[in-house]
Amino acid sequence: MLEIAIDRDQPAAEFYADLTASAVALVDGEPDAIANMANIAALIWQYMPDLNWAGFYRRIDDELVLGPFQGKTACIRIAIGAGVCGTAAATGEVQRVADVHAFPGHIACDAESRSELVVPIIRQGKLIGVLDLDSPLPDRFEPADESGMVKLIEAIADNLG
Repeated sequence: MLEIAIDRDQPAAEFYADLTASAVALVDGEPDAIANMANIAALIWQYMPDLNWAGFYRRIDDELVLGPFQGKTACIRIAIGAGVCGTAAATGEVQRVADVHAFPGHIACDAESRSELVVPIIRQGKLIGVLDLDSPLPDRFEPADESGMVKLIEAIADNLG
């Protein structure tokens, strides 16, 4: 079993370098995308403070379907283009939302969520899903969180689908 110890209090660049290295080690040699998503969701949940949801939505046909996650029960299907996750999927762009209640068309799977970070997962030029992080704190996610999660997903995208 891989032993992981990440210092949450270190500077963001170092935190995300350690988190990414741990994610790469977790998926190394494992061909099952669902198992890899489950471990990555657990890793993020364990080490990122102030989250109330961390997980994946997988692209299946023309919608996003709930994948492995940590947190409260969630919406099962999201149309491409709907809400924060669907917008990230439709545009292929990260969505970092300081106040989800101000986001047009926000889908409230958990009324306690206040801010959200959604990173599209692109593999071989195609969207295969999104990583979704929710927080009960407004404006929880900073540019360093966005860039750190983008690098993490880029490092492991081939193992997620």
